[in-house]
Amino acid sequence: MSHNIAYSTADQADVLGFLGSKGKLTADQHRRLDGMRMDAQAHQEDLDHQRVDWGLSIPDALEHLLAGRTDSDAHCAGNAYHSALQHIIDHNASDSDHLGTYSKPATFFGLVDEEMQRLGVPTDLLPYGYLYGGLPDAFPYLPSSVDGYPAIGHLPLAKAKPAADAYRAVLDRLNPDFRYDVQELIEKLEFEHTEWEYATKNISWYTQDTLFFKLT
Repeated sequence: MSHNIAYSTADQADVLGFLGSKGKLTADQHRRLDGMRMDAQAHQEDLDHQRVDWGLSIPDALEHLLAGRTDSDAHCAGNAYHSALQHIIDHNASDSDHLGTYSKPATFFGLVDEEMQRLGVPTDLLPYGYLYGGLPDAFPYLPSSVDGYPAIGHLPLAKAKPAADAYRAVLDRLNPDFRYDVQELIEKLEFEHTEWEYATKNISWYTQDTLFFKLT
């Protein structure tokens, strides 16, 4: 089974504003929440059509997150909580972009990390570390998804260019099997850095600080 990796940029504070909010939201947040609930229901209907039962519905998981709880003992509660949180991220983030589709992404990026580390790329910039690193520290604990997917990773936007520069410095020494995918990652990180740098300097209301990765 193949897995897709997508990403978008957001302000962590915007996402956190919904977690544990218990209905104390601004008018704009209520508007966004309406969209989250609609998408969560549509997602659940798709799972129902596939006869996938996680023991906790995505709409219910969303309401749990809004109430500040992640304590369901359902057998696949982590799947539902990760899916619900991703809907919250999606409604507070830029348009999602596609990074790639892999049959075994954890294995692939684990090997990329080993190769890059051998070539001197700093540990905190290695791709597996942020793709599979989970949520930022300020976020609540989510139970792990069964089989590891869906999952959410993150990278501070301030690290996008340092990561891209570190990868470019070793690109010609990487195993040829990794070069295409790493080149794609470099270009996407450089683009996101350029957008972030411009917006930070020129758009007064811009506060995005994080690249969020969605693995499904």
